[in-house]
Amino acid sequence: MRFNIIRHDNIPVMTILREQFRKLDIPFRLLESGEIEVSDEISETKMLRLSEILRNYSIEILEDEKSQLVQKIRNILIELVHDNKPQLMTISYYLSEKMNLSYGYLSYLFASHTHYSIEKYIILLRIERAKEMIIEGRLTLKQISAALNYSSVQHFSRQFKKTTGLTISSFKRVIQLKRAANS
Repeated sequence: MRFNIIRHDNIPVMTILREQFRKLDIPFRLLESGEIEVSDEISETKMLRLSEILRNYSIEILEDEKSQLVQKIRNILIELVHDNKPQLMTISYYLSEKMNLSYGYLSYLFASHTHYSIEKYIILLRIERAKEMIIEGRLTLKQISAALNYSSVQHFSRQFKKTTGLTISSFKRVIQLKRAANS
């Protein structure tokens, strides 16, 4: 049996999963794709207990196939955005090849489950990653826009403003004010 997990925040999920599976004496393997492979059938009681425990950590178990596919798409896109490598192929081609399914089907499935297009989700991921990079303060805007595969700083700046409602300089000021208030 295989199922996926949804991680809602930055808790060290793998450690929690290992701990809880061992406590419940469930033999498992954590796969890089975000999937968990269980070698034996899990009783309904254990499964309910596991779900309840994991919910306390904001971890959700996905058993139905379509939800698992949507989570795989999310995981691939998150990995792609955080990779900071130049994209050598289109996202649609990359996803289709990686998942061995047509992009039309993946796009339809993703939008029907998340109410976002894949393209909109990628923009949101890129802007969230950009905010992290701006807060870290180690890279210039040119470096950030290149790392996130924007064609130019201007395009990145427009998309940042459209998505957040703030210019990049306004965002930086807000961060500076928060830091000053917390000091």
